[in-house]
Amino acid sequence: MLTALAGLGLGLSLIVAIGAQNVFVLRQGIRREHVLAVVIICALSDAALIAAGVAGLGFVLSAAPWLVVVARWAGALFLLTYGVLAARRAWRGGEELDVDATDAASAGSRATGGATATLTRSRLAPVILTTLALTWLNPHVYLDTVLMLGSIAATHGDERWLFAAGAMAASLLWFTALGFGARYLGRWLRTPRSWRILDAVIAVVMITIAISLVLPVLGG
Repeated sequence: MLTALAGLGLGLSLIVAIGAQNVFVLRQGIRREHVLAVVIICALSDAALIAAGVAGLGFVLSAAPWLVVVARWAGALFLLTYGVLAARRAWRGGEELDVDATDAASAGSRATGGATATLTRSRLAPVILTTLALTWLNPHVYLDTVLMLGSIAATHGDERWLFAAGAMAASLLWFTALGFGARYLGRWLRTPRSWRILDAVIAVVMITIAISLVLPVLGG
C-alpha cells in the first residue's frame, strides 16, 4: 500500500501542472464536448507510458536520445500550430457558451435516444486526434513518465508494479477531475469576451511550451 501511495503521489506531482495537455482537457471540459473520450485517451495513454517505463523502455530512450529529439521537434510544431489557431480565435472572437442550452441539449439527447449527439459526432475524430497528438508528441511525457517514473519504480524491486498502479490511478483521478470538473467554470464563460480571454491564455501557453521545447536543442 505504501508503494502504491508513493506512485500516486509522484504521479500527481508530474501531472498536476500547467501544460498543453491539461489546457486542452480543461477547454473540452468547459465546452462539455467529448469529455469522456478525452479523459479516457489521456488516462489510457499515461497508463501505457507508465507501463512501458516500468517494463524498461526508459533504457531504450537513454540509448537512443535522438528519439526524444524527434518527439521534441514534432511536438513543438504541433503546439505552435495549435497556439496560432487559438490566437486566431481570440482575435476574431464570436464564441460563447450557453450553459442552459448545453444542458437542454444533453437532456434532449437522453430523451430522444441520442439523436442530439449525432449532430456533434462528426467532431469527435479531430478531438481524438488532437488529444493523441498532445499526449504522444510531448517529449516531456517520455522524460518524466517513462524515464523518471520508470527509474524510480525500478527502485521498488518486486513492488514496482504496485508503484506503477498508483501512478496510473493518479493519472485517472486527475484527468477525470479536470475534465468533468471544468464544466462548473461555465458560468464565467457565457460571453464571447470570456472565451477570447481563455483562447488568448491557451495561445500563450501553447506557444510558450513550443518555444521551450526547441530552445535546448537550438542552444545546444
